Amino acid sequence: IGAGVIALEMAQTFATFGSKVTVLSRSDRLFSNADSDISQTIQSSLQNDDATNTHNITFMTNTQVISVQQTTQLKQHDQLPNIQLSISTTHNDNDDNTQHVQLECDCLLVATGRVPNIKGLNLENANVQYDEKKGIIVNDYAQSITNPNVYSVGDCTAGVPKLTHMSGEMAKVVVQNALFQDDWKLSSLVVPACMYTEPEYASVGIVKTDDTLDVYSTTLEHVDRAILDGDNSHGLVKIYCQKNTGIIVGCAIIAARAGDMINEVTLAMKHNITLQGIGRNIHCYPTTGEAIMACGLQIINSKWKRLD
Repeated sequence: IGAGVIALEMAQTFATFGSKVTVLSRSDRLFSNADSDISQTIQSSLQNDDATNTHNITFMTNTQVISVQQTTQLKQHDQLPNIQLSISTTHNDNDDNTQHVQLECDCLLVATGRVPNIKGLNLENANVQYDEKKGIIVNDYAQSITNPNVYSVGDCTAGVPKLTHMSGEMAKVVVQNALFQDDWKLSSLVVPACMYTEPEYASVGIVKTDDTLDVYSTTLEHVDRAILDGDNSHGLVKIYCQKNTGIIVGCAIIAARAGDMINEVTLAMKHNITLQGIGRNIHCYPTTGEAIMACGLQIINSKWKRLD
């Protein structure tokens, strides 16, 4: 149940081991905060595992779980149960097309999100304000808004990405601010994220097209390193810029090492390097990172004057 990063990582893991996996999503597609071609590419790559030639993952969208029931009694500790799910699914967000479906499975993984485990810390005694669902509420310096002598780091903090590398960066912020009287702000951080499936999906900033953005994209179909590695069938790089500029506001990458590739774009966003700057940066050949350079060359070439 669930179709976020953790759900999809686990789905592919179990599918690789040979399990038949069904992913139940409340939305009409994966990653609704991203462009539809990103969602389609990710789903296609997960459904069709080229390396093992298996098709062990099925996706069901617009679903709602009505009930879950264990239908067998376990007689041995290593015995798997039989679990029956009753779900409803709609098509095109039309309630008139709602169908009720029964599914049976051996194992049920609930991956619908996380909440901070802070209720038992007696934070009230320290005058630390928190939200039970979101976490400890902090200012831009990672201090409690009601007790600035208390700092909060990581997943228990409200309003920050729940990522390991974000927790590490917040720890640096707190050490710098608390011990060395610095004024390092959380709002200054540019935070990428990566889903560790095969291929990986990495993103930073805005990854959904609108009228205020220009989008430069390329597939990995003709990237020589991806061809050599056999990873060129599902690859995609999209870089989002402010309209009529090369100022980068976001990037999405689907590739075997997308988590490594995204760092170049994150650095550019952090230090105001334009997409043209990336295009003029020499990339080693052959590397998959040339796909990022290709997006930079697109904006450079778009400014060329016509030769009559």
